[in-house]
Amino acid sequence: MSIRFGTDGWRAKVEEDFTVENVKLCTQAVCNYLKSREIADNGLMVGYDTRLNSATFAEAVSEVAAGNSIPVILCDRPAPTPVVSYNLVRRDCAAGIVITASHNPSDWNGFKFKPGYGGSASEEILSDLETCLKNVLEQQQYLSIPISNAEKIGLVERVNPELLYLNHVAGLVDLQSIRNAGLNVIVDSMHGAGSGYIHQLLEGGTSHVTEIRNEMDPTFPGMKQPEPIDHNLEPLKEKIWHTNGDVGLATDGDADRLGLVDEDGNYISTLHTFALICQHILENLGMEGTLVRSITMTSMINKLGDLHKVPVIDTPVGFKHLGPVMIEEDAIAAGEESGGYAFRGHIPERDGILSALMILDMMVKTDKNPSELMLDLTDRVGPHHYNRIDLTFQPEEREELETRLAKAQPKRIADMTVKDIDTRDGYRYELENGYWGLIRFSGTEPLLRVYAESESLDSVNAILEECRDILGV
Repeated sequence: MSIRFGTDGWRAKVEEDFTVENVKLCTQAVCNYLKSREIADNGLMVGYDTRLNSATFAEAVSEVAAGNSIPVILCDRPAPTPVVSYNLVRRDCAAGIVITASHNPSDWNGFKFKPGYGGSASEEILSDLETCLKNVLEQQQYLSIPISNAEKIGLVERVNPELLYLNHVAGLVDLQSIRNAGLNVIVDSMHGAGSGYIHQLLEGGTSHVTEIRNEMDPTFPGMKQPEPIDHNLEPLKEKIWHTNGDVGLATDGDADRLGLVDEDGNYISTLHTFALICQHILENLGMEGTLVRSITMTSMINKLGDLHKVPVIDTPVGFKHLGPVMIEEDAIAAGEESGGYAFRGHIPERDGILSALMILDMMVKTDKNPSELMLDLTDRVGPHHYNRIDLTFQPEEREELETRLAKAQPKRIADMTVKDIDTRDGYRYELENGYWGLIRFSGTEPLLRVYAESESLDSVNAILEECRDILGV
């Protein structure tokens, strides 16, 4: 058995490696870390998603924390990861643990650790956690008391995490204008923890919210995994067509990511979605400051940065990289290709619900529908198309694949000059006019991810094909 923290905590298949016993061992490592930092008395925030037995795993976390005399605030219902993260900040907790596998398939679950600032753990914190985890795994011991006893003596308190969060995000956009804009908003919660949040925020005005797949279902029927990407959003597109919707908004299993569909049922890529949000922040909200993006995020951000004379910083994939830079720079926004975006004045972490509100705020302030917003964006930064393919591989093949990538030094890809090769996180081939191709290993699954951004879909497909040739697959 191997427990290792990847780009966002530890994930594994339930009943193979993700067991109550292993969750308790991980929690003991976190407790030891908090004690070593002398912050354990500030307590631990614990949340969970809608997956099968997530509540049981969350109680197991609480039992170990209580066994270590660490106070626990336990969510009394499934909650989105950003809701848990915001609560731990507002409640001054030392850290948080969220039981969620985010967008992974239904037979997976995960253990997300959140430091006191509510974002993903930095490389330094993860290194310290790994050391603590190694020691616990060697000893195979943890302290624990039954949840009922912990509640009786006051070490575990159950709370509804919704109100603190809803009141906060309501103040980050012009919510009253959105409520009274007469919008027909279709929301797809993908059977996850985000169900009901956007409806609660918008109710009471002339805008109308229709929810689909809002029943919590741990099997995530009709999809391989609850990820708000194009091929998973057919039900959302159909609902828009049948109800004359103005926009479709989808959140993943733990609602830290956003998928966007326009009024005609066309999927808008995560790269374009973040570019739209950045354009809104710069042009309509008049904010100034640094933009942060991962290396898998669009170069449209750089072009917007140039237009508005604001700096843009890129990082390796994962909010464990983006978050610390966002904090250090007091950045106005940060985003990654997976559909996760973060904002100044909130937590330095992805939030699919707030991202959805930003899109609605942009629509209201500009009086434009999503397709019109896309035309405006293209006028500013030029044509950009994007795609990603995921390739599975066997563990024994990884070394050979890494060798092939290291040896490959292409001079041209898809009839464009390779201007540079960025190897901070995989191999990103910098092409002409800000276009690019990238090959990298997933940090959470046995997958090779191949990405491309270019001026046309034909060019994108050519980049992807030549990247596959480099891999020999």
